[in-house]
Amino acid sequence: MDNKSIKKLEADLWESADLLRAGSKLTSQQYCMPVLGLLFLRYAYSRFKKVEEEIMKDRPVRNGRVMPVEASDFAEKSALYLPKEAQYSYLVNLPEDIKAANIVAENGQQMNSLGEVVNHAMELVEAQSEQLSGVLPKEYTNFADDLLAELLRIFNNNALDDVGGDVIGRIYEYFLSKFAPVVASDDGVFFTPKSLVKMIVNILEPTSGVLADIACGSGGMFVQSGDFVNSKGMSANKTMTFYGQEKVEYNAQLCLMNMAVHGLTGVIKSGNEANTFYNDAHNLAGCCDYVMANPPFNVDKVKAEAAQNAGRLPFGLPGVNKANEVGNANYLWISYFYAYLNETGRAGFVMASSATDSQGKDKDIREQLVKTGHVDVMISVGNNFFYTKSLPCSLWFFDKGKAEDIKDKVLFIDARNYFTVVDRTLNEWSDWQLKNMNAIVWLYRGETEKYQQLIEEYHAVLGDGGFEAILHAQEDYIKALRSEAKATVDVAAKKDKKKIQAEYDEKVAEQEERLTIAKEAVWLYNKFGDGEYQDIPGFCKISDQTEIKEKGWSLTPGAYVGVAPIEDDGVDFHERMDEIHEELLKLQEKSNRLMDTISQNMKEMGI
Repeated sequence: MDNKSIKKLEADLWESADLLRAGSKLTSQQYCMPVLGLLFLRYAYSRFKKVEEEIMKDRPVRNGRVMPVEASDFAEKSALYLPKEAQYSYLVNLPEDIKAANIVAENGQQMNSLGEVVNHAMELVEAQSEQLSGVLPKEYTNFADDLLAELLRIFNNNALDDVGGDVIGRIYEYFLSKFAPVVASDDGVFFTPKSLVKMIVNILEPTSGVLADIACGSGGMFVQSGDFVNSKGMSANKTMTFYGQEKVEYNAQLCLMNMAVHGLTGVIKSGNEANTFYNDAHNLAGCCDYVMANPPFNVDKVKAEAAQNAGRLPFGLPGVNKANEVGNANYLWISYFYAYLNETGRAGFVMASSATDSQGKDKDIREQLVKTGHVDVMISVGNNFFYTKSLPCSLWFFDKGKAEDIKDKVLFIDARNYFTVVDRTLNEWSDWQLKNMNAIVWLYRGETEKYQQLIEEYHAVLGDGGFEAILHAQEDYIKALRSEAKATVDVAAKKDKKKIQAEYDEKVAEQEERLTIAKEAVWLYNKFGDGEYQDIPGFCKISDQTEIKEKGWSLTPGAYVGVAPIEDDGVDFHERMDEIHEELLKLQEKSNRLMDTISQNMKEMGI
């Protein structure tokens, strides 16, 4: 199943499920976790059947009988064993009248509704996994049986079996992102958009060791890191150890379910012990190979004495007010991320844009940070990257294992005008834009071979030849395809026009996607050619500590990259103004004629 088909499947499933919510009395908050729970169960069942098939291939036979599968067989393959009553096929095929079916739980209690049966299934799954104990939703008795049965049916879509478990995990994330705008209780903080997460993971390049997210929300950093490691031919569960802290227990449940649906294991602490300001829940200070996070911005009223006693403040406390409170906790978080790293560790995190040049004690801490030589990359991100807020932010990167030749340098990237518009309120980085920005970091680090591999990847998709030539040829092809579509539709029979237009629209969309890739290839190659880093005015610059000191220890990329030169669009200003004036006169003349016609019609009507 191709990417377009998967996107359609995502949208169709969401539309069906959300229509049911709209027709019920349940709020989005009540609906979110149970729906994700059913998707989780569907994924677990898909993975169960796949692993069961693998196990049965080499199953021993005794006394003429194939030995039955056991829970331990599945544990060896990092999959959940599902008892019959927790298998999706069992639930979706239950009779309408649950009470009459006389379904009894292990404790002998009869179950009288489909909600009770699904709750029981969740309990059976939890019994198979210590990580999931007490995590899965069990509020299905809030659903009418007919509504719950319809949800089970929606997620029993045969297409999910065709695309496999990895894509079910992707659909799970899609649902999570769709719920984010309506259920987020902390201004969207708990859900970090995937393109920001990908950017952090791509720059840190986790491969093995301890990874901590001390504001882990729904676990996006863990999932993306797992995908990154697995894409390199390794097993994330074998090479990585995941630790998370999340004060809001609801979000911690989402995190554990999100990790489980992607086949990851980790230790997540929640509740008061996971309040990072006052607790190092896993005792990880100085122990982490990687730290990633999207912490809540601009938190106030943090008790200064308690935060001081909790430690992990190598540069001291930020500013404290008369009430002995830290008025803005941004630099508490920044200090924690640095403090958790081991001697070669890397950190990447999202932070409020204001933190790059805030003053007072913040500036003192920032100066100390820069002087360590461990500030690596700073990226400014534009508006509308979050689902529930429009403010810009910054991505910060630390690296305690930087190469000596860049030890006193920082790469600044101002990406506020580099993004893809998703809709009126949401922007993101496409996969190719992520690759391009990653390529700049590679060149800064002297990793030209990775840059060359990306150029080869562009050629593998677009073909041989110069990227500019490919771009123009693609533009011409799309223009010709549109003309062909118009001519074909014009002469087609009326009953066939809509179908033919749809077929051409699909072809054009495919070619426009290829055109977008060509534009990104041109964007990158025109700046860095065959792989030599250079500062790009208005976009990126490598600065040393001397320059950063001159700028008052600011870490705002815009203060260093400058302004991009205004490109000449080849249009003569005076000539264009004459054309506009002539066009305006014609429109005015047309408007006058219309007004005369309207007046005459009104007179004839006696008005």
